[in-house]
Amino acid sequence: MPDKPVALVSGANAGIGLQVARDLARHGLTVLVGSRDLDRGKAAAAEIDGDARAVQLDVTDQASIAALAERVAAEFGRLDVLVNNAGVSFLGDPATPLAERARAGLFTEVPIDVVRRMFETNVIGPIALTQALLPLLREAPAARIVNVGSGGASLTLNADPADPHRRMFGIYSTTKSALHAATLGFAVALEPDGIKVNVADPGFTATALNNFQGTKTVEEGARHIVALALLGPDGPTGTFSSEEGPVPW
Repeated sequence: MPDKPVALVSGANAGIGLQVARDLARHGLTVLVGSRDLDRGKAAAAEIDGDARAVQLDVTDQASIAALAERVAAEFGRLDVLVNNAGVSFLGDPATPLAERARAGLFTEVPIDVVRRMFETNVIGPIALTQALLPLLREAPAARIVNVGSGGASLTLNADPADPHRRMFGIYSTTKSALHAATLGFAVALEPDGIKVNVADPGFTATALNNFQGTKTVEEGARHIVALALLGPDGPTGTFSSEEGPVPW
């Protein structure tokens, strides 16, 4: 078993995921750059200074997940950090304006097949990947799991009539709310193992998820994710937070 810690970042061929992979490699970790398209993953890994290796990963494909788990077991024997970053916010034309995307995601508008596909990617996928990698995470001395969530999916904030975001609360936000809940479930179940599991809200970061209309850079969006991935023994588990502090569930 290698001494160097190993991290897997899903959806790491671009955006926040790529920046998280860069930052973790900069901290001395071997980083597995998860990408549905292996060639894109290889191109992304080549941009990273440090030990970065592309791996094919489609979180909606159980065979892809199983193959990845087998590779990690064979090459490393453990996994120290899992960042569940892969996700989708919209399944239509990428050039669609943000306001139009939000309207299309409202539950009065969104087709049920889109609901199923988004839950498959944003909720079931991270759960399936985490379950498959649990034996390897348990082999690490102090494993960390970070699920990339969204402050826009806070049920507490959206229940407030004064919150302007509630007009956009639709399928994407709902899948992230569900991921937040799953994070807490994993955190409670894994507490006896010493595995810390937290939700990171990167903030409104300019990525393909919002057609690059976000107000934060990917460097800024990645910082808190990386901080939670590198938590020390006194760090929290079962939390939902951003760089600015705790976020209401």
